[in-house]
Amino acid sequence: MAMGYAYGQLERALRTAASAKDSATRARARAKTGRWQDVLTGMADGTLRIGSRTPVADTPAWVTLEVAHGGFATGRYLAEVPLDPAEAALPADGPGTTDRERLNLWYLTDDGLATLRAALATESYRVEVPEDAALPTVAWLLDHGHAEAALDLVAELRPLLHRLRLAPLPGATPRPAGSLVRLSTVGEVRETLRGAATKPAIAAMLETLKVWHPLFDRLVALWCDTVDGDLPRLTDGGSVSGGWPCREWPEDWARRRAQWLADYTTASARHTASTAHTHPKSNFARLHRALLACEHDSAELTGRDVGWIRRALANTVTKHGAPGSEARAALRAAQASVAARPTYAELAAVLAERLDRYPAEGGLPEIDVVVEDAPPHLVAKVARALEAPVEELVARDVITSGDVLATVLPQITAQLLAANLEDDRLAALYAQTYAAFRRRRGLLLLDLEHQVRIEELPWIGALEPLRGHRPDATRAARHTLTQTVLLALGSWPQAILPNTLVRELGALAKQAGTPMPLVEEVAADIFMGTFTAKWRAAAEIAGGALAGTLYARYYDLPSTWTAAPRPRWSRAFGKQTADDFAAACVARAEEARPKRGFGSVAANGTVLEQSQILTTQNLAVLVDTLALRPRIRASAPELAAEVLTWVVRRLAMRVDNHHAALQTVKNAAYAWRQAVFFLSFCDEPAQRAAVDRLGEQVARAGLQDRFGPAVAGLAQVVAGGRFTGSGTTADGAGRRFLGWTTGTHWCLPERAADAHPR
Repeated sequence: MAMGYAYGQLERALRTAASAKDSATRARARAKTGRWQDVLTGMADGTLRIGSRTPVADTPAWVTLEVAHGGFATGRYLAEVPLDPAEAALPADGPGTTDRERLNLWYLTDDGLATLRAALATESYRVEVPEDAALPTVAWLLDHGHAEAALDLVAELRPLLHRLRLAPLPGATPRPAGSLVRLSTVGEVRETLRGAATKPAIAAMLETLKVWHPLFDRLVALWCDTVDGDLPRLTDGGSVSGGWPCREWPEDWARRRAQWLADYTTASARHTASTAHTHPKSNFARLHRALLACEHDSAELTGRDVGWIRRALANTVTKHGAPGSEARAALRAAQASVAARPTYAELAAVLAERLDRYPAEGGLPEIDVVVEDAPPHLVAKVARALEAPVEELVARDVITSGDVLATVLPQITAQLLAANLEDDRLAALYAQTYAAFRRRRGLLLLDLEHQVRIEELPWIGALEPLRGHRPDATRAARHTLTQTVLLALGSWPQAILPNTLVRELGALAKQAGTPMPLVEEVAADIFMGTFTAKWRAAAEIAGGALAGTLYARYYDLPSTWTAAPRPRWSRAFGKQTADDFAAACVARAEEARPKRGFGSVAANGTVLEQSQILTTQNLAVLVDTLALRPRIRASAPELAAEVLTWVVRRLAMRVDNHHAALQTVKNAAYAWRQAVFFLSFCDEPAQRAAVDRLGEQVARAGLQDRFGPAVAGLAQVVAGGRFTGSGTTADGAGRRFLGWTTGTHWCLPERAADAHPR
């Protein structure tokens, strides 16, 4: 399966590299092609073991790997790079088999250690990958009486000194102050703006308005001056009336003709974006050909040629007016106004120049001065560099999802974790290292393996004994954790918390002294059929916190999680597994299995969905552990209404692709589960009102036949009813809404072939 996925990604990259019109897109596709070729080569020759936390042969887990989409390691080390010019200038001419080894060994000399100490003292360094912090940590340990730990760290690093960059590059990395965060640096935004280009269609339109239309008007005027009598026009029947061209020849006509042809030649050489004027059947092309043909006099034109000139003049005069007329002048004035407007690329260049006033590695303290008079879509790009509280960036739509929130949260978490270190220089190094570590892409893992943890980095592990737990840092971490959870639930109540955010919440919970069993979303195509003990612990918390609520009744939460059996040690996975939890998920999944079968992606999905139902996919654990009930209860009616509206809109969308339709149903069911959770914090009248509004929305959207059973089922449970074992109400009118099935989903708009998204 992994090999097939990799081949599919390679084919897609190759197609894009060959067919994309944009050069930047083709370049990115070629880079992807190279990465997927590396993946496939490594899988074929055995140097890559996809699914392992150490997928590259003879490589420790802590080494930062290049990871392609889907978690596939390519085999390349991100810290294995040629010497930077600043590194090459250092006097590293001692022993070593490679330039990198000679430089790393030089850093361990007195001069090298002094260089590292100076960088730590001034914070004039950049940790781009976690390995950059290794040798500065050695220097700090030696300076603070931890020589043995420093020597142990060097010994662990020694096998890779010849390959990895283990010291940071020079240059400051400004950090947002306090609770401020930014999505991008000024330099990154500036580079994006300077890379903006005018779309070919827009460039062609502007060229036509600025260059070819004025030339065309002069060409029309030339030929109109040769007409005796009224100018040609089209009648209602489509025939041509009026005088004929080539009857009168003004004295300056030959000079004007020569000048026009010269201007046309110059314009053709300079302006190539538009080709509409060269179309052989266009009025422009026909009049141009006629002008070329009558080099000496009109005798060189045939009667057919003159007829086409007359037809072309009639076309343009009828449509736009005669040369010099008010109608034609008004049209050209309006077009000139459009052409005079600055293009997207020109506006982006102006903003990029304004950003030149700010440090490239930092953020923007405010953006009003920079984005003055800029259109909203460019303001949004600049806002990515704004340093502001997370809440403000969410309100500005800079942070648009839980995944994006997870990318900026480490900027806060890093400072909170670093606050446990008493030495300010070490705390600054730790903060940069944590941020770099969170930028590592996760691996595709099988057999219940977990991603590398930051304490597994040897230089961070060497610092663990020095970390304390300051009460103020603990309180700050709990506050940040609480506010982040409320922000995520309030901003995107229809979405489950993504794995990236769950991992960051786990780090905050550990710092806050409130560890909790947070569970990740597991992909159905790599599910191994069992769960670790934390899934059962999360289900136990959810069952207790939601006992007797609408959620517990709707999903028939079990009430038998009180006496937890001792987790079984699995030899196959090397971990403790919760067999009773896995068995409960399998048994409950029977409702979504009209077709028997185990091990398929769809069958795995039905089991995983039950694990999400039983654990509420972290909602109950977070609300219960952080004592958020009062705050959730206050906003629950609005959150539930927002989610239910989202569900109806999503299901009402036209989706022609069957796979996409199944994915839509699955996502709608996940959101539905979140809505039921929020409704559980509402009183019964509010629940009834929410169901009534939902029924009206479903009717207006024309979804009564497809989604009416789900509404009826929810209404029955609100009224005190229960589902039968098959997931229907006693009268058969209502159904429990689940996303996965091994058969054809009853909520699909078409009863197509059985399938399900991976």
